[in-house]
Amino acid sequence: MARPPRFDTDQILDAAVRLAASAGPTGVTMSAVAQAIGAPSGSIYHRFPGRAALLAEVWLRSVERFQEGYFVALGSAPDPHGAARAAARHVVSWSRAHPGEASLLLYGAAEFGRADWSEEHRERADLGNHRVYESLHLLAEVLGAATPQDHERVTLALIDLPLSVVRRHLRAGQPLPPHAEDLAEQCASALLTVTPGESAPRSSIA
Repeated sequence: MARPPRFDTDQILDAAVRLAASAGPTGVTMSAVAQAIGAPSGSIYHRFPGRAALLAEVWLRSVERFQEGYFVALGSAPDPHGAARAAARHVVSWSRAHPGEASLLLYGAAEFGRADWSEEHRERADLGNHRVYESLHLLAEVLGAATPQDHERVTLALIDLPLSVVRRHLRAGQPLPPHAEDLAEQCASALLTVTPGESAPRSSIA
């Protein structure tokens, strides 16, 4: 009877996440992952044919885990404004609960070698991105979005601004402050209270 593998795929990817969080994508190499878990390099090559496949899987596992919760948040409230606030909060709360993966996702897929990924990996990434932006488009329509600027405002409120709350602290190696979720929600609410088709009021400086 064959012995069960000593190191499973999740253990390998967990180690890759830790390396990426501490040293960036360049720190994720086959030998570095093997050393991190005390495995022979052959164990890593047995699971992943090369570094490009390893980088693709660590990126996709992280982003798909985030997206899974994001879709739940978007469907968590009966009214669109409540769903929007929940989605903005999710970006921060998920990052708080998974700081290593959140730090990894502050990089882009390109920095994780997307150009060298297999077609299957690129299709997985594109499908996930399409689902997110399609969901945001549908929510924007329900919110009364009438112009490209309105749709851009929803994306800014539910992705870009919450990520900016997260990015500054994680890049500095600091824990997220207790008020981070509230701040993301408040920013989203402020942007989404602008009447669709109209610009936000300009503040005057005396």
